[in-house]
Amino acid sequence: MNEEQFKRNYKKAVDHMKTNDQMKKRIEQTLNTQRHEQKRQRKPLYIAASVVIAASIGLAAPSVWQQMNGPAETATQVAQVTPGASFDPVVIPKMELPDSKNGVKADMLQLVVYQGNVYTQSATSLDGTDALALRGEKLGTTTGGIHELSDKGEYTELASNIGEADIYAVNGYDTNFRIMSYTEIDGQVYAQLFDQSNGITIGSGEDLIGKLHLEGNVTSAQWETFASWNNGLQQLQPLGADKSLNSFISALYAAKPVATSPELEDRLYGQEDRKIIYLTLEDKTQVQLVLFGEGLVRYGNVPVFFEIEKGAFQAFWNNLGE
Repeated sequence: MNEEQFKRNYKKAVDHMKTNDQMKKRIEQTLNTQRHEQKRQRKPLYIAASVVIAASIGLAAPSVWQQMNGPAETATQVAQVTPGASFDPVVIPKMELPDSKNGVKADMLQLVVYQGNVYTQSATSLDGTDALALRGEKLGTTTGGIHELSDKGEYTELASNIGEADIYAVNGYDTNFRIMSYTEIDGQVYAQLFDQSNGITIGSGEDLIGKLHLEGNVTSAQWETFASWNNGLQQLQPLGADKSLNSFISALYAAKPVATSPELEDRLYGQEDRKIIYLTLEDKTQVQLVLFGEGLVRYGNVPVFFEIEKGAFQAFWNNLGE
């Protein structure tokens, strides 16, 4: 199931959930906006490391809520990476909840509140047919009380903007990082992963990327040009799950974290020098990573980039071709 099919099916599932007409309308608008943005956007919605829209988040973290209004010689070259390097850590603060009394209106991504933390839609996808094997202990059932004008008092346990859905732990992953919604309607399963990537300190790529369990677990891989992604063409090309990819993943684990900033984002997303890779793991999850020609990698909208050792990055970038 590709991303667009998932969005359509997920919308159908949400429409069957016990939620009001206003919630249905908000989710439908979100999906329509995402489809439109996929074809035209240069800059994605940035996930928040803080929910204070008008507050000063600083360089460490742009927001999930935005205020409204040397080359490889051959195709198989593998660079050597020295692990254990020490970098200045990037601190992603815990999300502070909005206060509508201050007149702040939020444009929100899908989210769930669990144990006082805000989990947002993951950049890792999962087909419904594979979800049962990953479904762990039931954690509760969401309510649909969160919307653009909600204040912090409404961010109660298991509040969400996805309607009513059962929430589960994900087998093999720490619930401090990842949970899953799981809904079955007429025999068809709709599942979505949610990650908690705030309130953490990232000293190297392993502190975030390691939580995805990439190393030694990739069973297949594909990649896509920016032109294909930007126009929704889904012209995916095969990528070998081989020594070159393994070397790249090792380099990503050892990569230097780089805090986001408006200037950095404007520069990176103002260019088309990007490639997207899709890594399918043994547990059937699919991880999406964006590579920037400057040597940076980003996972989803987590407010940090990873700067990979130059030789390792360039070798892998060149292997992907044009």
